[in-house]
Amino acid sequence: MSTQNLLVELFVEELPPKALKKLGEAFASGIFDGLEKHQLVRRADADKLQAFASPRRLAVWVPDVLGTAADRASSQKLMPASVGLDASGNATSALLKKLQSLGADASAVAGLRRALDGKAEALFFDSMVKGATLTEGLQAALSEAVARLPIPKVMTYQLEGGCELPGWSSVQFVRPAHGLVALHGSNIVPVEVLGLKAGNCTQGHRSEARVSPVVIANADSYAATMEVDGAVIASFARRRADIEHQLAHAAAKVGGGCRPIEDEALLDEVTGLVERPNVMVCEFERQFLDVPQECLILTMKANQKYFPLLDASGRLTNQFLVVSNISPDDASQVIGGNERVVRPRLADAKFFFDQDRKKTLASRVAALDKVVYHNKLGSQGDRTARVRAIATAIGRQLGGDVLAAQADQAALLAKTDLLTDMVGEFPELQGIMGGYYARHDGLSEDIAFAIEDHYKPRFAGDELPRNRVGIVVALADKLETLVGMFGIGSLPTGDKDPFALRRHALGAIRMLDEADLALDLAALLRVAYAAFGDKLPADCASALDALLQFIYDRLAGSLREQGFSVQEVDAVLALKPQRLGDVPKRLAAVRAFAALPEAPALAAANKRIGNILKKTPPVDPHVSQVLLQETAEIALFTAMKSVLPQADAMFVGGDYTGSLQSLAALRAPVDAFFEGVMVNAEQLDLRLNRQGLLQTLHNAMNRVADLAKLAA
Repeated sequence: MSTQNLLVELFVEELPPKALKKLGEAFASGIFDGLEKHQLVRRADADKLQAFASPRRLAVWVPDVLGTAADRASSQKLMPASVGLDASGNATSALLKKLQSLGADASAVAGLRRALDGKAEALFFDSMVKGATLTEGLQAALSEAVARLPIPKVMTYQLEGGCELPGWSSVQFVRPAHGLVALHGSNIVPVEVLGLKAGNCTQGHRSEARVSPVVIANADSYAATMEVDGAVIASFARRRADIEHQLAHAAAKVGGGCRPIEDEALLDEVTGLVERPNVMVCEFERQFLDVPQECLILTMKANQKYFPLLDASGRLTNQFLVVSNISPDDASQVIGGNERVVRPRLADAKFFFDQDRKKTLASRVAALDKVVYHNKLGSQGDRTARVRAIATAIGRQLGGDVLAAQADQAALLAKTDLLTDMVGEFPELQGIMGGYYARHDGLSEDIAFAIEDHYKPRFAGDELPRNRVGIVVALADKLETLVGMFGIGSLPTGDKDPFALRRHALGAIRMLDEADLALDLAALLRVAYAAFGDKLPADCASALDALLQFIYDRLAGSLREQGFSVQEVDAVLALKPQRLGDVPKRLAAVRAFAALPEAPALAAANKRIGNILKKTPPVDPHVSQVLLQETAEIALFTAMKSVLPQADAMFVGGDYTGSLQSLAALRAPVDAFFEGVMVNAEQLDLRLNRQGLLQTLHNAMNRVADLAKLAA
């Protein structure tokens, strides 16, 4: 059958820019999936699909689309033969009604196929189903694709003509739709959606289109026609790449090693705002550079969608890049307009900065008591007191009284910038502004960095706090949140995590691991719990156990993402290691052990030993040499006396790899033991002695990891 390429475009009013990329991808895949369902396209052609998305259109180009799908054989089970036919072989009324529902009559009875369906014979109706036409298939695909778009917020609007179109007086969609193009080659496909009938005309750029309307001659000419006649780069990906190129080119023209700030989300959003990008260089007064650059960068990006320019050392310059949607012969008015718009924003930032510095952070501490943190956990003042207690305890354990005092001071001031005008305007700057104001108050860099960094790591891949004080306060802050929320039963469910407990847990894990802190995880949770006093139930053991498991679950997921196998991770975490800084070394040791030829047999033996010991009362890991009778058990005991002290010494010294590998020498005597010795001997003293031998071996084999998890 002959095929032609298909083009479908839905022309709308300005779409939400942050959602545009997903909308374009969903529209394209929805159309293709619908066509495939009607056998009008091949799945193999899915990678040739071209999605288009601009601020005022969603479109898709689909290759090799059939005009009519091939007829196909259909076989439908009707009912058991005993129900459809009477004793004489005539059709029952139930069968005739079923055939009637399928568009057949009594004449079809003779052609019904009888076949076994399980143990009983059933009647099947075989027929040829006429293939769907493109109009039928595309109509269904288009309706379903539009209905399933991931629309952030639906709006209801009145159609032109209103009640003159029965049933279409109003519709719901992300934005009002004004045009529909559907071309199979050069032929219009007569489909409808959102009260619109398909044609071959659309609209280009609001002010720079060469013609209006823009006529699309055929499906393959869409992108080129839109660019030439409509002044629109319809492809989201191509428009984004063009903006990137223009930003880099404009920065190079400025010189001095300048570069635009990197922000993928901002780049996507701006791509969703313009149809034909044109980058221009603007500037603001140098006096604003006295304000912390984070404030200026945030206001330019968040409020104006500008790209600030950084110099070669990463410092903000007084120039920025604007991505305009127009390309006037004289750009001075556009540049001047953007410069005028940004000036009040920067002036506000400077005003907030100047006003905030009139009060010290220390003078704001008392006001935290008036800020609600959680109705069950008190105010931000209460929270600050808890974080101070936890940070002081951690600091004393890691660095004595000096670190404890620094951590206490940083924790006292860490939340005070929440009361500043700058953070009130830009909540994203919490912590960052606290660091600036701490330096202005004459505090040390250690304290300033700790205040600035105590929210870190804020996301996957974020850096850890820069100094020991920051690590202590950040860890205390996350532990306070985790213990508090688990203590009152406010837990994450499914994809809902309003207090970001998963992120807090991963942040705590990273600090304990990457900073290799000599801290016991369970003990840390108990310290944090004690800081809450009577805010949490007196018996919080189950909540702490649940939190401990929650942290290990997050750790397991993180380790698997790093490339460790399920067996490796399970083997290490089965022992619930309390010092998380040891986990990478344990994993490396398990991986090295698993590569040994003796590993499978020893892992299997370890699993067997565990199963034996589970069926016995608690066993004393003590062996009486006098009670050793069998040659194999004497040989195993002798080998253990030689190997285990060496393995234990390596374990204590932190050489987990060496400790595990030394156990390889036990493979032969362990195998011989299980071949020649009856563990559960009838004589009690022999049985207990052999169980003690296995318990000793089991303890030694499972100090680094649960080796049974490696057994096939």
